[in-house]
Amino acid sequence: MTEPSQPTQPSIVILDFGSQYTRLIARRFRELNAYSVILPGSAPLERILQENPRGIILSGGPSSVYDEQAPRPAPGVLELDVPVLGVCYGMQFLAQQAGGDVKRAGKREYGKASLTEYGGELFRGIEGEFVAWMSHSDSVTQLPAGYQVVARTEDTPVTAIENSETKRYGVQFHPEVVHTPKGGQLLANFLDICGIQRDWTAEHIIDELVADVQAQVGEDGRVLLGISGGVDSSTLSLLLARAVGERLTAVFIDHGLLRLGEREQVEAALRPLGVNLITVDAREEFMRHLEGVSDPEQKRKIIGREFIRAFEREARDHGPFDFLAQGTLYPDVIESAGGEGAANIKSHHNVGGLPDDLQFKLVEPFRTLFKDEVREIAGLLGLPDEVRMRHPFPGPGLAIRCLGAITEDKLDILRRVDDIFISGLREFDLYDDCSQALAVLTPIQSVGVMGDERTYSYTVALRAVTTGDFMTAEWARLPYDFLATMSNRIVNQVHEVNRVVYDITGKPPATIEWE
Repeated sequence: MTEPSQPTQPSIVILDFGSQYTRLIARRFRELNAYSVILPGSAPLERILQENPRGIILSGGPSSVYDEQAPRPAPGVLELDVPVLGVCYGMQFLAQQAGGDVKRAGKREYGKASLTEYGGELFRGIEGEFVAWMSHSDSVTQLPAGYQVVARTEDTPVTAIENSETKRYGVQFHPEVVHTPKGGQLLANFLDICGIQRDWTAEHIIDELVADVQAQVGEDGRVLLGISGGVDSSTLSLLLARAVGERLTAVFIDHGLLRLGEREQVEAALRPLGVNLITVDAREEFMRHLEGVSDPEQKRKIIGREFIRAFEREARDHGPFDFLAQGTLYPDVIESAGGEGAANIKSHHNVGGLPDDLQFKLVEPFRTLFKDEVREIAGLLGLPDEVRMRHPFPGPGLAIRCLGAITEDKLDILRRVDDIFISGLREFDLYDDCSQALAVLTPIQSVGVMGDERTYSYTVALRAVTTGDFMTAEWARLPYDFLATMSNRIVNQVHEVNRVVYDITGKPPATIEWE
């Protein structure tokens, strides 16, 4: 798999020691228009220097600094002449390695806490109450030489520390989470301390990506793009058209797992934009390979494999092509264990499902971007809002929303339910209040009564979430009256369904999709 080119712009390097919030740190810096990159906590010094660091973050994590296997930066990292900010575990490590003491706190501090006092460079310009999100069992009990306490809470006398001479800082709380409302101001102050130029804007991203693609593809390389009609691949088609022009061919594979009328919608949305779009009907072939398959990971891998095989056939017919482009995003890479030390939550068809004998070189310009960054550059590239603001739809399509083995009949049921739900959200002006909404056909059948007759029919689940980055999500608080209306419409119009439930689980512990 082709590695993304190394950035030349200055960056904030985040060393990940296992915190659940590490990706949020990266997001917050990017929102402040500073490029940030996440590396494993043990990344060697040479790898860190490749990112042209202007500041380093030591993330939080579940370990104690005194654990035998406690994670720590590679030798030489803390000797770099750049500011360093330790967060939670990162602060404890920073204090301990400089000669301070860290001990088990009298009681675990978890949740919101108010700073009783604060000051110093990190808190410059911040006024009023400062509420911080705490999650720690250990605390710094003795400062190393050269450090001073710059913030306290009632339960934690050492809540923030700094050494203004060496530009070393630490906070026991998590400034990156929304539960620390003024945390963004603190991170902005750290950027000022680093002296980093905040030019990570949509315009800058487009210029960087176009240059990267041109460098990777060269003057003669031809690119084949797998397109779904969603915002990621649609935006990518416009970016690649800008980068390589007529050397791009976009292929839309109808795998039989699309929503109602989706193929026609994709064609109508993209062809007027000047995209060279080829539509391939592969429904029969995909369904044959998926017959009897119920395991979600196996479904994803089969679909990923067959996508590539379909592209290879199109490459033979319309090629030759040198590169395969994909709209892989940073969250896809993270969830598929694309980063060192990351847990494999689920394989994404365009990350974990690719065959070993892939005949193309991969082009993945969005591999380090979050969804909202893609939407922002989509607007500058001219993508219409009806496509740009469309809810995400997974590459495996309805295969992972039809639980268990897939059949044509089940897909037909799910398509009709999904259409009722999504159309209802638009009708009641609730679509834009949700980040993603979907229907799931469960394998559960239950007894019901319809028209004074006994039924034994399917249960469907509706799910809608709100999120800023798709790394975490809250279930959408849709009005009860709306949910009741949707339930009535579904059971009345889709006779194979007699029970509708609404999923009220966040991410974590769940994922947004059910499979």
